[in-house]
Amino acid sequence: MRQITLMLCLAFIMVSCNETKKEDANTVDNSNTETQSEMQKNLSKYVTVKLTSDLSTLSEKERQMLPILIKAADKMNALFWYEAYGDNTELLNSISDEDTKKFVAINYGPWDRLEGNAPFVEGVGEKPAGANFYPKDMTKEEFEAADIENKSSIYNFVRRNSEGKLYSIPYHKQFEAEVKEVSGLLMEASKLAEDAGLKKYLELRSQALLDDNYQPSDLAWMDMKTNTLDVVIGPIETYEDQLFGNKAAHEGYVLIKDMDWSAKLARFASFLPELQKGIPVSEDYKKETPGTDSDLNAYDVVYYAGDCNSGSKTIAINLPNDEEVQLQKGTRRLQLKNAMRAKFDKILMPISKVLIDESQRSHIKFDAFFANTMFHEVAHGLGIKNTINGKGTVRTALKEHASALEEGKADVLGLYMVQQLHKMGEIDGDMKDYMTTFMASIFRSVRFGASSAHGKANMIRFNFFKEKGAFSRNEDGTYTVNYDNMIVAMKDLSNVILTLQGNGDYDGVANLVAEKGMISEELQGDLDRLSQASIPVDVVFEQGIDVLGLK
Repeated sequence: MRQITLMLCLAFIMVSCNETKKEDANTVDNSNTETQSEMQKNLSKYVTVKLTSDLSTLSEKERQMLPILIKAADKMNALFWYEAYGDNTELLNSISDEDTKKFVAINYGPWDRLEGNAPFVEGVGEKPAGANFYPKDMTKEEFEAADIENKSSIYNFVRRNSEGKLYSIPYHKQFEAEVKEVSGLLMEASKLAEDAGLKKYLELRSQALLDDNYQPSDLAWMDMKTNTLDVVIGPIETYEDQLFGNKAAHEGYVLIKDMDWSAKLARFASFLPELQKGIPVSEDYKKETPGTDSDLNAYDVVYYAGDCNSGSKTIAINLPNDEEVQLQKGTRRLQLKNAMRAKFDKILMPISKVLIDESQRSHIKFDAFFANTMFHEVAHGLGIKNTINGKGTVRTALKEHASALEEGKADVLGLYMVQQLHKMGEIDGDMKDYMTTFMASIFRSVRFGASSAHGKANMIRFNFFKEKGAFSRNEDGTYTVNYDNMIVAMKDLSNVILTLQGNGDYDGVANLVAEKGMISEELQGDLDRLSQASIPVDVVFEQGIDVLGLK
């Protein structure tokens, strides 16, 4: 791990706290793609965004805390590198081309996350489905038959001993030196915390990193209501494990709450129990009552690290993932306003000018994009967390397909929530704004590729909506939304997904992904037009202490 950490100084030249170079992946001239090298074309899929925020609202102690939290989050980079790839020393030493090194840094490995994890470094084979969480030669059948301590834990690696037998090693043992350092930083920050809830959370999260018992800190995180600073840190999402969808990967966000926007959003979580009753599925699949302690807040994100910083970047967070915490407390939904605005301005609006019918382009609006993204996160709280037939949690039953199906559920139920709340008069604007922006957002997210849970979810939704006539493709290659049909398609797909989840139907989900989780030649041609128009696929960040003007 020490070697990995040392090499990150090289690998993260464009995203580190101490960034001084002005050239990065996106200073490449996109105006003449014919003269670009293949790697320059890869880099041009990303546009650079500077992560800043108004620090004038922070107290003196909060300004002192911010660099400490950023330093702690930055440590997640090395841990995620190990989880995604392993020791990167030999890989980075083997690459002489600076553009290739930059692209390796964006992807945390030699596989292009926007192209189905296709290898882009000579001599590198296919990415193991289990990343580096399991032995590369291990089969599913071998794992399922093995007697391994804490076999179902999301916080351990599976390794093979000298005799070839599988065993597990907890994260806090594998990363013992690293998590001790991060734990110490969180304790240091806690001593500066003026908000009691934040102080308690930092203390408990500090301990959790040392023993992998994250539930107490998750509960404390849910209880925070008045904090201005926030940090999401540790092993959290399971997207990187595409073998079983079980092992959590390390990441870190450092956040500053926008108090005004958060106040506007606060009331929406209270509608969850009522909306749960009306979701378009039979009664057996909606018997669970969503937690009502859920928070909706808007934040500026000032630092991304690890899993959330790889490939396509998250613009909203819905946590904790612990089903017991969700049923007891609900979740917190964090809308990353500055990152969201950047993607809308630099990616979604240019996409709409190429692929949305001119008569409907006036319906592409940031407020609709913000609402659709927000209610996507809220909609994770709807539906069902446990199967209705004794197969355990939905995540356990659906294994590696759980994340893609859950993202698909949140997409369509998010639109359902918008429709219902609009009907109730709780949100303003023309419903056509939300649906047209929803359609344009499909094109944005489909470009993330098949390796992303969000990308798979969007491909399934695109193909399902196409079959239902929710949109039509015009002769000029633009798309027109058929608003009435979109509402029907939304309800029908919600029913399909919620039923598959409730039944824990692994084979059914696998068939759905196989049948509809792909990009047709026609759609690929349209997506290629976006690349030809030099519209980026996603963002990379110029971020850190210097960018914020802190010392």
